[in-house]
Amino acid sequence: MIEGKTIKQWEEDYPLMSKIISTEEVFWTNSKYENFDDAIKKISLSEEDVKDAEERLHRFAPYLMKVFPETEKMSGIIESPIVPIPTMQSKMEETYHQEILGRLLLKCDSHLAISGSIKARGGIYEVLKHAEDLAIANNMLTVEDDYSIIDSDKFKEFFSTYSIAVGSTGNLGLSIGIMSAQLGFKVYVHMSADAKQWKKDLLRSKGVTVVEYESDYSKAVEEGRKQAEADPNMYFIDDENSINLFLGYAVAASRLKGQLEEMNVVVDEDHPLFVYLPCGVGGGPGGVAFGLKLVFKDHVHCFFAEPTHSPCMVIGLMTGMHDKVSVQDFGIDNITDADGLAVGRASGFVGKTLENLMSGSYTVQDEQLYALLSMLSDTENIQMEPSALAGVHGPIQLFREEAGQQYIEDNHLEDKIKNAAHIAWGTGGSMVPKDVMETYYKKGKEV
Repeated sequence: MIEGKTIKQWEEDYPLMSKIISTEEVFWTNSKYENFDDAIKKISLSEEDVKDAEERLHRFAPYLMKVFPETEKMSGIIESPIVPIPTMQSKMEETYHQEILGRLLLKCDSHLAISGSIKARGGIYEVLKHAEDLAIANNMLTVEDDYSIIDSDKFKEFFSTYSIAVGSTGNLGLSIGIMSAQLGFKVYVHMSADAKQWKKDLLRSKGVTVVEYESDYSKAVEEGRKQAEADPNMYFIDDENSINLFLGYAVAASRLKGQLEEMNVVVDEDHPLFVYLPCGVGGGPGGVAFGLKLVFKDHVHCFFAEPTHSPCMVIGLMTGMHDKVSVQDFGIDNITDADGLAVGRASGFVGKTLENLMSGSYTVQDEQLYALLSMLSDTENIQMEPSALAGVHGPIQLFREEAGQQYIEDNHLEDKIKNAAHIAWGTGGSMVPKDVMETYYKKGKEV
């Protein structure tokens, strides 16, 4: 019994459930989706909270520029380019025999400074916020200061008396480990079995303590939380429930607005924006989606993208059970090469916050991720890790699946969809070692 029902009952109540359990690809649209003005009234977070996060990142810019020279060209702001990928769009249409109406763009969080993934947004933000809170509470810093003073022995010595812990499948651990170690914190990254070896090696080279588990992501988080509870000077960054992580990701939206304006990409009633976000536990894509809805309101349509073997968010949202159920409850193994998305239980905080704002969620087979990886490399010379390609598959499923066509119709977009912009959020990959990327590429060519 799962939450009082047999699997057969779940399948009767939710017609897509048997396909999800069989690890087939699905495209699910959210029956609880509401217009922005109604949905936002149910959420305690606001635009002010996101602005506060944005201002904090500006305060830290002089420090980041000093300690991470790669951020200099952006004046200490960690932001990624967005690029049109027309050759990839044509190749996908040809390969999948499916027309994609509108323009396909790629948001290259795969190439974010410092840690090369979307986690450089929320992960780094939460570490910086914690550092600021400690420094201000101990009269070492005021918000009027030039934060480049933090790059000093005095601050490093101060932060070395504190620790930070996190549970991760890989990329969040990288962001938090690299940033925390740079500031001087002792850092413990609890990593699940699916975390890639090169990510563990890189963290250890930065002086981070990596704790490995044979089990999956949930176990790593549980152990990290336990460790922090036992030490009053240790701060636990909770990927499942952290508002700070969420807000760090949400800042991406106002910056994206500026980038789209520079590219003359219009987003309004006649020019809808579709965004496809690879999703693990939900914090990163959830925060970005929340920010996007604040900025573009009803003109943006956000979809989560998950591996067929780790569909925790689609199950959580579809059933309304969120973190009360896991993919393992339904006999799904949670084993995928998309390591950043290998999560069996979705964040209840993210699911509940966004249950009226998300347009839907879909799943992709690992083979497709590899095929798209090599295709993107061949057509646009952009390299990303497998999990980052989950977003790229979104437009194919939107136009191919009956539920996607129904969504377009229900939202009166039939005449506007040809003016749409589709953004695949490329979540990681620039730090993947060359030999590992080569293996991914070859696998994609075989597929």
